[in-house]
Amino acid sequence: MVAIIGGEPRRFRPLVDLYRETGKRFGHPPDRLRVGVHALGYVAPTTQEASDDFFPGYARAVASVAKERGWPAVTRADFDAQRTPEGALLVGNAEEVVEKIVRYSEALGGISRLSFQMNAASLPHAKLMRAIEAIGTRVVPALRERLADQSKVHKLLCEAAM
Repeated sequence: MVAIIGGEPRRFRPLVDLYRETGKRFGHPPDRLRVGVHALGYVAPTTQEASDDFFPGYARAVASVAKERGWPAVTRADFDAQRTPEGALLVGNAEEVVEKIVRYSEALGGISRLSFQMNAASLPHAKLMRAIEAIGTRVVPALRERLADQSKVHKLLCEAAM
């Protein structure tokens, strides 16, 4: 598992590549060298709602770590920058989160698992339950469909190359 809690996910690719190269060098088959991501995320009906719900608790959580490490406090602009397609946060509506997870996978050369860290934002239980429901009923099915489509395209390209 790679914990990506800030920055650009693509910057973690060298670590993933090192893991895969080392595994291969020691005789592990590539299909067994799976990569998982642990990321801060939250899904709500709208991006605005997700952002407004998640930011206050996120800012408090980051502030406690920042104080220990001498970092400045996180601003809403910092938070919003991490919600962009290149940023680390998986916060938004279901469709945006699906797109971002696909980008994560592409940036890292394929991922097999992702865990959402939602409790860092100290969200109310009811909101967490709605987010979990949205992940299970909207995000996961859409990801399965997207990844199946990508797999079919990859298979067709491999067959065409033969």
